[in-house]
Amino acid sequence: MYSVDPDISAASTLPPAFYRDGAAYVATLERAFARSWQWLGRIDDVAAKGTLAPRDLLPDSLDEPLLLARDGAGTLRCLSNVCTHRGNILVKAPCAAEQIRCGYHSRRFDLEGKMVFMPEFVGVKDFPSVRDDLPQVPFATWKNHGFAALDPFASFEDVFAAMNARMSWVPIESFTHRPDRDREFEIAAHWALYVENYLEGFHIPFVHASLNKVVDYGSYSSELFAFSNLQLALAKDGEPAFAPPPGCPDHGRRVAAYYWWIFPNLMLNFYPWGLSLNLVEPQAIDRTRVLFRSFVWDASRLEKGAGAGLDRVEAEDEAIVEAVARGVRSRLYGRGRYSPTRERGVHHFHRLLAEFLQ
Repeated sequence: MYSVDPDISAASTLPPAFYRDGAAYVATLERAFARSWQWLGRIDDVAAKGTLAPRDLLPDSLDEPLLLARDGAGTLRCLSNVCTHRGNILVKAPCAAEQIRCGYHSRRFDLEGKMVFMPEFVGVKDFPSVRDDLPQVPFATWKNHGFAALDPFASFEDVFAAMNARMSWVPIESFTHRPDRDREFEIAAHWALYVENYLEGFHIPFVHASLNKVVDYGSYSSELFAFSNLQLALAKDGEPAFAPPPGCPDHGRRVAAYYWWIFPNLMLNFYPWGLSLNLVEPQAIDRTRVLFRSFVWDASRLEKGAGAGLDRVEAEDEAIVEAVARGVRSRLYGRGRYSPTRERGVHHFHRLLAEFLQ
């Protein structure tokens, strides 16, 4: 359907039709999003035994109702939150429970998802069967965050391996969520245009004047992995920076920010103050929601260096992405070319999209 030459020096970008193609949009949701590891948020609300907490997997696109359930033995699972009888949503708010009970016809499940009770079903043949149990969804935890994939294309460990290895010295699990810094933004653009913009620092000197003052654009670099990539921004003299320890590949360098992208829509931005987690949620072919969640390590470094003024940087990004969204609809625009030094991340992303759409 779509293809991108593996040689970046010869390749052209995705054709503009991609951003208007309804069939490609739906196919990407099923072939990429439904098969990727999607962030479900922190799991503090199911820390205790015998607790339940609903989650919506990508509302308004995949829109899959899921349920986190920690049983009496302490095992945490991700289950379908849909009753196997007539499709009612089972749990609507976090709670403590010994069973999962449907409020429609009182079908009940244990906290492992097995159906254990159903009234008025005497005489039903081949009942109960495994079809009456709640489907279990592949699930992983990372630093007290939950992730699920309906049909994972790779293991969680493989997808997150590069990031975990590089950031192993950072005590991420001790970061504190700061709800007062949470943000949600609605953008009038195809979700992939937002990701493309994120994946290159090429535009920093031209779009982000304040950010350009604190990072060394000349040393800005991208590192590519199978299903992720890292943009490494070094700090200018006098600006806040990480001091990576011996044994870390970045030891001896003053790192202003680690910008990690996990295919297709997760951004983990590490600054000296902590982590800004961004989740890109497709809403429609021409509408995108972006969630910003802040997890603070060192509050004294907030609003300093590369991690300062994130609302302003976001507004600048939104303006340029929405302008591009209009431009790619032009009858006079065709396929662009990539900068081999500055757009390796965009080329990598396009290659992955084309692969998943085949």
